[in-house]
Amino acid sequence: MTVHLVGAGPGDPDLITVRGARLLAAADVVVHDHLAAPLLSLAGPRAQLVDVGKRPGAAQVPQDDTNALLVDLGRRHETVVRLKGGDPFVFAHGAEEIDALSGAGVPFEVVPGVSSALGAPASARIPLTVRGLSRSFTVLSGHEDPHAVPAHRWRAIADLDGTVVVLMGAARIGEIAAQLTKAGASPGTPVAAIYAATTPEQEVALSSLEKIATARHISPTTFVIGEVVRRGCSPVPPR
Repeated sequence: MTVHLVGAGPGDPDLITVRGARLLAAADVVVHDHLAAPLLSLAGPRAQLVDVGKRPGAAQVPQDDTNALLVDLGRRHETVVRLKGGDPFVFAHGAEEIDALSGAGVPFEVVPGVSSALGAPASARIPLTVRGLSRSFTVLSGHEDPHAVPAHRWRAIADLDGTVVVLMGAARIGEIAAQLTKAGASPGTPVAAIYAATTPEQEVALSSLEKIATARHISPTTFVIGEVVRRGCSPVPPR
């Protein structure tokens, strides 16, 4: 009996790992996030599907309830897949879930997935690092209140002069851009807003730190901030 925390990847079902797809096909139960739902077609016909996904404006399943559910299912079924969008350990509560499983003595495995922090820029043909232009990249969660982040942290990010990727930031990208500008980033720094990355619905909009707040953004949108955006962004969906 094992609970497998499987990263679903950035959106396109073809981008899940081979091991992740095999586990989905063999699963007795699949506990899935909302963004991972397109991959449920890979599950076996007899698999029990349990939706614990979080949706903007909808009632949320408390994380403690999800943890308890995984423990219960892990004790009663041979193969349980916890299917999580992106990678289980990138802004996905994976650490809390394995803590609950470990504390209850339930065996678990973590199967990595391609995070949107990597998949979205690649699908828009934006390199995160370019020799002589950007030697590092920083990944930020848009769920965190930008005003609660100390000023010295924003300065440290701006001083890196690298690429910044913002996940789950559709509602707060204007505030994030303002904090980066206040910390010293150029207002003209290019920004790519990549909606529904790697899927047929993918759209890419180009902007800058000073203008990104003027447009309406909806989830799931990944934002890439930095000079690398100028190196090759394509607004054409990948397929």
